Amino acid sequence: MINSIGGQIRIFMPRFGNINERRHQLHEVIRLSGMNLVINDLDMPLIIKVASIPKERMQVYFIDNEDYFKRKATLTDEDGNLFPDNDERAIFFAKGVIETVKKLNWSPDIIHVHGWLASLLPLYLKNYYGNEPLFKDAKIVTSVYNSGFEGTLDEDMAQKIMFDGIEDTSVAHIVEPTFNGLMKTSMDFSDAIVLGSEDLSDELVAYAEASKKPVLEYKGLESFSQPLQEFYSTKVLNDKE
Repeated sequence: MINSIGGQIRIFMPRFGNINERRHQLHEVIRLSGMNLVINDLDMPLIIKVASIPKERMQVYFIDNEDYFKRKATLTDEDGNLFPDNDERAIFFAKGVIETVKKLNWSPDIIHVHGWLASLLPLYLKNYYGNEPLFKDAKIVTSVYNSGFEGTLDEDMAQKIMFDGIEDTSVAHIVEPTFNGLMKTSMDFSDAIVLGSEDLSDELVAYAEASKKPVLEYKGLESFSQPLQEFYSTKVLNDKE
């Protein structure tokens, strides 16, 4: 909808191994791939693949790496256990997205973060890439959902992030990397917050409300149906004129 009225939306997501590349016509973009990202003192190759949503004229960029995303699953194994390297996958995804945007030379107005695997994006944008001109005027919005996890990620996650020169005060919430800690970190470095689920924990709701940042309360699907109907009715009328 935004693309059809002159805006431009690009989607970035991990290229999980259970995504069918042939069915969705993914192809590697050589000019964007070919760099290494340093994750905890290791060089990890960054591979960028892309697919399109033709009806929406929208590009979807897939952040890929053989070690992190080849397995035929998303965040947990067949027994429901979190993958032990999910912390490094989150770091790789955050840095991978930002490096891809830099190679595209695209300066977004709004960066909208969804899901805990993407929760380090605001942290890296405001710290590690804090002086990058492309993001100088960008506003970061984090949507918080109830799709979290039990327990913690790797206990050395904060140390791995600080390896990139990020101060310990910036990762205070993920010294013990719980779901709530990751989302609090994302909110800390965002400019606005969306409460994306009706049944969020009281802890996260209270943290968002105490942030003194713009907070959009949870809205059910019925809140959007009428405005969308009005938009498409107006669009049809205008197209006929």
